[in-house]
Amino acid sequence: MDLRYHIPLDRATLRAHGVPDDWPMGVADRVRFHELDTLGHVNNAAYLTWFENFRVHYTTAYGLTRGRPQLDGLVLRALNVDYRASLRLGEDYIVTGRTTQMRNTSFTMEYGVFSGDLKVLSTAVLVLVEADGTTKRPIPEEVRRAFAERDGAQAA
Repeated sequence: MDLRYHIPLDRATLRAHGVPDDWPMGVADRVRFHELDTLGHVNNAAYLTWFENFRVHYTTAYGLTRGRPQLDGLVLRALNVDYRASLRLGEDYIVTGRTTQMRNTSFTMEYGVFSGDLKVLSTAVLVLVEADGTTKRPIPEEVRRAFAERDGAQAA
């Protein structure tokens, strides 16, 4: 793969690398040695870091952050990961994500990891909170519109 790493990829680049059209955003990288387990493939915990790194790009692009990380509370409430195929040292991959469902203060995201084909699929429920870490904050209307228009997210 000839990819630019660590920046959001446009749809044309995603399609050129085999990511289906219903994944609107992705970020590429390459598997590093420290991400491997004793069997020589990516450790399951590394994927969670990949999802978190993607989420930073995603929330910025969708206007979910207010530019002050100390005030931008996003709590991971639930996570499910389906490991379908392994990745190994030096392989390029693309982490993709989209919001599929939204409520008043929470939303459900799907993540995909592609390297030729789908390797990992994950679902996460995230809750918006204030700086205190407990008071829930409604999803702003402009963000709800972005979730619906860009990702096809539905209100739950």
